[in-house]
Order: sequence, then C-alpha cells, then structure tokens
Amino acid sequence: MALKMAVWIQAQQLQGDALHQMQSLYGQHFPIEVRHYLSQWIEGQLWDAIDLENPQEEFKAKRLLDSLIQELQNKAEHQVGEDGFLLKIKLGHYATQLKSTYDRCPLELVRCIKHILYTEQRLVREATNSSSPVGGMMDSMSQKYQQINQAFEELRLLTQDTENDLRKLQHNQEYFIIQYQESLRIQAQLSSLATLPIADRQLREPALLNKRATVEAWLTREANTLQKYRLDLAEKHQKTLQLLRKQQTIILDDELIQWKRRQQLAGNGGPPEGGLDILQSWCEKLAETIWQNRQQIRRAEHLRQQLPIPGPIEELLNELSSTITDIISALVTSTFIIEKQPPQVLKTQTKFAATVRLLVGGKLNVHMNPPQVKATIISEQQAKALLKNENTRNDSSGEILNNNCVMEYHQTTGTLSAHFRNMSLKRIKRSDRRGAESVTEEKFTILFESQFSVGGNELVFQVKTLSLPVVVIVHGSQDNNATATVLWDNAFAEPGRVPFLVPDKVVWPQLCDAINMKYKAEVQSNRGLSEENLVFLAQKAFSSSSNNPDDYRNMTMTWSQFNRESLPGRNFTFWQWFDGVMELTKKHLKPHWNDGAILGFVNKQQAQDMLMSKPNGTFLLRFSDSEIGGITIAWVAENPNKAGERMVWNLMPYTTKDFSIRSLADRISDLNHLLFLYPDRPKDEVFSKYYTPPLSKAVDGYVKPQIKQVVPEFTTATPDPASGNPTYMGSRRLPSPRQSSSHLRHIPTYE
Repeated sequence: MALKMAVWIQAQQLQGDALHQMQSLYGQHFPIEVRHYLSQWIEGQLWDAIDLENPQEEFKAKRLLDSLIQELQNKAEHQVGEDGFLLKIKLGHYATQLKSTYDRCPLELVRCIKHILYTEQRLVREATNSSSPVGGMMDSMSQKYQQINQAFEELRLLTQDTENDLRKLQHNQEYFIIQYQESLRIQAQLSSLATLPIADRQLREPALLNKRATVEAWLTREANTLQKYRLDLAEKHQKTLQLLRKQQTIILDDELIQWKRRQQLAGNGGPPEGGLDILQSWCEKLAETIWQNRQQIRRAEHLRQQLPIPGPIEELLNELSSTITDIISALVTSTFIIEKQPPQVLKTQTKFAATVRLLVGGKLNVHMNPPQVKATIISEQQAKALLKNENTRNDSSGEILNNNCVMEYHQTTGTLSAHFRNMSLKRIKRSDRRGAESVTEEKFTILFESQFSVGGNELVFQVKTLSLPVVVIVHGSQDNNATATVLWDNAFAEPGRVPFLVPDKVVWPQLCDAINMKYKAEVQSNRGLSEENLVFLAQKAFSSSSNNPDDYRNMTMTWSQFNRESLPGRNFTFWQWFDGVMELTKKHLKPHWNDGAILGFVNKQQAQDMLMSKPNGTFLLRFSDSEIGGITIAWVAENPNKAGERMVWNLMPYTTKDFSIRSLADRISDLNHLLFLYPDRPKDEVFSKYYTPPLSKAVDGYVKPQIKQVVPEFTTATPDPASGNPTYMGSRRLPSPRQSSSHLRHIPTYE
C-alpha cells in the first residue's frame, strides 16, 4: 500500500501548472479533503474492475459508494479536540453530500474517481520523468509533450497580443468616429453661415475653416493609421493561424493517428491504446484558441464594416475567416472518434457495444443541445465511396438494432460521448466476392454519424467516423477464419489507406511480431514465442527443414499461404493450426505454458532426437502436427519387443474434449511410466500443484468412482480389492507401436 500511497504523497509535491491541474480535479462533485483523508482506502480499491459501460455493474459501484460513505463517517467519528470537531462536521457533511450526488448514479462516482486517479498518476509521472531513468522513449515523449505545451503557450501569448491590439484598434476607431462626427458638425456650421449677414460670416468663417482643415488633416492621418493597425492585426492573425495549423497537424495527424494505430494493434492483443485525457486536453486548448481567434477576426470584420476604409483589408479578413473556419471544421470532424471499437468479428443476432466520443464537445458546448449519433453497417465499397464524397446517402449493408444513441456529457470528466450498449446485427447483405475470397475475408465497417452546431448555430457540422474493419459471421465455426482476416488487417494496414486495402504478402519477421502479440494476449502470458518456436513455425509455413533463423528473415508469406491454402498433406491452413494451438493453450494449458512445462513447438523427429539422449521415462509435451488443437506426450522407454533397445513413443493427441474430462496434470499423474519432464525435472515437482485432490470418503455406503487414464502398453499396478495383491489391467503387448492410445477407466475408490 505504501507504493500506492506514494501517488497522493507525490501529487502533493506537484508545482506550477501541474499543481493547478491536480487541484482543478476536485470540487463539489468530489472534495479534495475526501481524497486526502481517505487516500489509502481510495487507492486500495479495484476501480478498474468495474466496467462503466455495463449497467449490471451498478451494484458493485453502489457497494463502493456505501463503503466510501462508511469510511468517511468512521473518519469523522474518530476526530477529537477543537480542530477535530470542525473536521468531524465537515467530513460528515461530505458523506451526506456524496450520498446525495451519487446514490442514484453510483457508476458516475467510479468514473469520477478513475479519472482523478489516472490524471494524478499522469501528472506525477510527467513531473518525475525528467529525473527518473525510464529510458529514451519516455524522454522523447516528455520532450514532445513539452514542445506541444510550449507551442500552446506561444499561441496564448499571440492571442492575448491580438486581443490587446484589437481593443486598441476599437478604441482608436471609436475616437476617429467621434472626430469624424465633429468634422460633420463643423461642415454643418459652415453651411449655416450662408444665412448670416456677411459681416458675421466673415467674422466666424476663418476660425471654422481653420478648425475643419485641422480635423480633416487629423482624420486623413488617423485613417492611414487605422488602416495600418488593421493590416498589422491581420498579419498577426495570419501568423497565429499558421502556428495553429502546425499545432493542430501535430496533435491530429501525429498524436491522434498514433492513438488510433495503438487502438488497432490492441485489437491484435497489443498493449492498451491508453486514455484520451491528454489528447482531449490538447484538442480543447486548440478549440479554445481557435474560437478566440475566430471571434477576434469577426470583431475586426465588424469594425471594418462600421468604418469602411479602401484597401486590401477586406480581402485579407475574408481569407482569415475562411481559414479559421477550415481549421475548426478539421478539428471538430477529426475529434469525432470511436473510443471503444465494436467487435471486429461480429456475429449476427448477438449483442455488441461501442462508444463514440467528441473530444472538443465540452469546450464548444455541444452538449447544450445533445446530438444524436446513428450507427450503420456498410461494405468496403461503400466505405470507399464515402471517403471520395460520393453520394451514398441511406446506403447500408445490413440492419442494426438499437443503432441510435444520444451523446451524454459527464460533468466530472468533461467528456461528451455516446455509449451504444445493446446493438445487434439483425441481418447482413453480402456483396459479390472476388475469386477465391470467402465470406470470412469480406470486410465491413460500422459508420457512426451525427450533426450538431456550435456557437449558437453559427456553424453546423456533419461528422462521420468509420470503425476498424469488421468481419461478419453467422456461426461460431467461422470465428477462426474471420479472426485471421482481422489479424492481418490490424497488423499490416497502412495509415491513410483506401478502405480496406492491405498488402497481399509480408516479410516473415513482420508476421512473427503479429502472431506473437496475438499469442501472448490470447494465452494471457508474458511468455511469448521464442526464436526456436518461430523457427518451428517458419519450417511449417514454408515446408523447410532449416534451423537457422537468418534463413527466414527475408522470406515473405502471402495471405494465401497464411489462411487460404492448406499445409502440404493436411486439410487445414497455417493459421487454422496456429489458432487451434492458441485456443487449446488458453482454455486448458495456460499455467503449464507459463511454467515452461510445454515445449509445444517441436516436431516428431526433433522430439525423438531430444529424448533419445535422456533416461527412460523422460517425456515432453508438443503440439500435434496432424490435428488442430491437439497436444501429445512423447517419452522414451524400452522397446517391448526387443530387449536392450530404446524407442520414443507418442501418445494419441489430446484435445479440448479430452481435457474437459480430465486435466493434463491428472493425466500425467496417472501415467506412472512418465518420470521426468524434459530435460530432467521430476514430474511431481512440476505438475503436483495442479493435481486434483483425492476424493473424500464414501457417503451412505456408496463408493465413488474415479476416472484414471491408462496406456495398455504401459500399465500400472492397482490394488486388487479382494486379495490385496496388485493386478495388471490390459497387459497385452502390441508389435512395437510408436504411437499409443490412452483409455479412461472408472476405478472404484475404497476408503
């Protein structure tokens, strides 16, 4: 707990802008005093274990809310003394306040605290990165963030400068208009002299003429000055917009695109794409700066219309207005993103979810008139047409139920998002397939679209965003082939591609990275595929016998080799075999893979060569070459038909069906002729912690049966209930089999 406590302790050491950011996390929705006095309890709860998108998790959130209130009340009760009395009242008030705020929406409390903890950890991490040896990547990231923040500071100063200039211009123009009115008044006075007697006119006219000349000279000079002010201001706005474009390009075309790429790789089992809080804060700063400059440009245009002075300023202001509108349009349309992607293998008639988010929604007050988002499934061809701005109105390739959702604003986190929780693909309309393409190679996408206005309907935006490609299936048996299509697309898609083009072939090391990422994620293991494992896979993929990894570095694998053409002599593809291994390991072999007990990626000949140099009873576990999702035991023992000769035996492969009856560890325990796991580890040392405990004593006179595995050629002694002497089951000999089958027998257990 000391490590977690350090977050709050370090958060209190933050300075400057970081401290201000941390303090701004708190308010009436969650007082900072609650964070301080319950820091240990707060950091000790499993907030991340609650899925905010699942309404059924509300009871967990309610339990945490009740616990939080109870902790606050306990803390209040233990306060003593004069200072303690005030704190007791304050903490009691906070307990009542939090209950009132979150009792009907406890998931919002979880959302709020997750946001607080995540932001604190980020601020602490950023503050300590410069002094901690976390590697070049973090240093470069910190440097990049620093450059972005410096650019924002420059933009802030430029915007403040133009604001000051605009006020000065407005003040000077107002004074100019007053003087202009004065010149009109003088002119009117001069005109009225015509009605006066000539003596009076001659007496008053010279002074008025002199005054008019002075005012007109001033007006001419001041008009030139005002024009120069206007041009200078426009040039400063041009500079600001140039920097804005550059900053927006870095954030949208670099940082946001990288986040989307991480999201795509996360679909293959890569590390999580990370939160959007930093990106949202940058996009909000962009929105704020753009909007301030847009308002300034509009005010400058209003001043020009109020006092037209001939010159190039009208054209300049029109250009600035057009540019700033383009910039804000690009920001709004690019920040309408999919925070949580729909499943990429999508089964019809099955519920699925997705979340879309507008990163600048809160800052532009879009939530004041909450927009509705619609989801539609479209084909690859329809997606291409959409990106070319061709008319695809009302085109779809299927029907999605519950496909409309209103965007909601979350006050505590400042996020505007739409959570589609109960969508279901009712039907799909497939297009004509090309050549050998199967239904599990056909890609669709979910189109999310909405419309909203900003600035009191000044600007209306129609926004669209496409999900990652999805493959639609109607039966679970299609899942593995659909997953292959998704894996290849996620791994090898180029940024900015035409939907949904991918290379037809990739170099072997690229594919190794992709399948290793997928394997670790599926098996939920830090133990990935070793270089030896990858060489084995290369041998299988390319029908090669070379053991040298360098021989495969420049070899390419086509999509057809990956999951269209069967492996030589088999009725399954490379991917189907590999996927079967993953599924088996994930469901039944995970602890043994993590323990290093399964070599797995070894062929029959390699197993024989490895075992023949070891003592009898040494065994290893390898994945079956001939069966999808199978694992076999190979062991070295005497040849029963030739004294003094040893041979390697291979057990018929086990599959998921076998392990649903009896686990691998128990099966190994049953076979007494298996003594040492390769190279020399006693089997009980490796597997005993996974053995099923002995059955309890008989109840009501009934004897419980127990399933045991036997290999007839290698029988083990079991007690004879009548004589107490051992008997042997199935001790017949077969003529030197290399592959043996095992049987499960019910053996009565006597207490």
